[in-house]
Amino acid sequence: MTDMIVIPARYGSKRFPGKPLMEIAGHSLVSRVLDVARQAAARMKNVDVVVATDDQRIVDHVEALGGEAVMTASEISSGTGRALAAARTRAIAPGQVVNLQGDAPFVPVEVVCQMLDAARASGDAMVTPVVSLGWDDLDALREHKKAAPFSGTTCVRGPGDRALWFSKSILPAIRDEQKLRATMAKSPVLRHIGLYAYSLSALERFEAAPESLYETLEGLEQLRFFELGIPVQTIEIAPPRISMSGIDTPEDAGLAERMIAKFGDPFVGTSDVGATQS
Repeated sequence: MTDMIVIPARYGSKRFPGKPLMEIAGHSLVSRVLDVARQAAARMKNVDVVVATDDQRIVDHVEALGGEAVMTASEISSGTGRALAAARTRAIAPGQVVNLQGDAPFVPVEVVCQMLDAARASGDAMVTPVVSLGWDDLDALREHKKAAPFSGTTCVRGPGDRALWFSKSILPAIRDEQKLRATMAKSPVLRHIGLYAYSLSALERFEAAPESLYETLEGLEQLRFFELGIPVQTIEIAPPRISMSGIDTPEDAGLAERMIAKFGDPFVGTSDVGATQS
């Protein structure tokens, strides 16, 4: 069975219209994410790479790069919904669907591969990565949340690395923290990375359900999976070499270029962007 890496790339962003076509250090944003996807697909077997968009200009650009793009309805508001719409264009339904956000060009290729491996093993579930925070990282997150309390998401997980909850609050609360700092190299806090792989059935159940209570309160769509009783599997990854949230503004694009100048450019530019790997 063929799996899919879907890159939702919406042209009509309110804060940054046309951002998939914005050049960052000489390459468009969507081409950079495509580069990550095609490298991951080259390492895995039976994987299609597809850009799901709402604009013909993006379709034309992706096809000029040798990639595959599908048009999806402009009224779809989330990347999850666009990923499902792309999956439904296939004559044979895919098994697992990776939602590789179209504004996240620095996702390590190995993380996409880890997610797909875990999704294939977990069956009917959703898979998402987390990063263990060092104490200095936790201090920085706490400081950041003083100015932006809804920026940054944490995860609590249980046996077998199954997620128990996600929150915009910093979880868990830590009693006797100073004692733990003296005995533990890292804090017990996990930061969530907004990258997802789903079985097609889990994705369809998610999209068929209305927005849930805690999803609305926290502003986290992954909480809907809990309220639907769908297991959420986490994988712990190493902190990315270039770590920044999605590119949402022209200022973010400038920051991305500075990060590339500092840490090096991960763009490879291999061929066969949209090919099925077998």
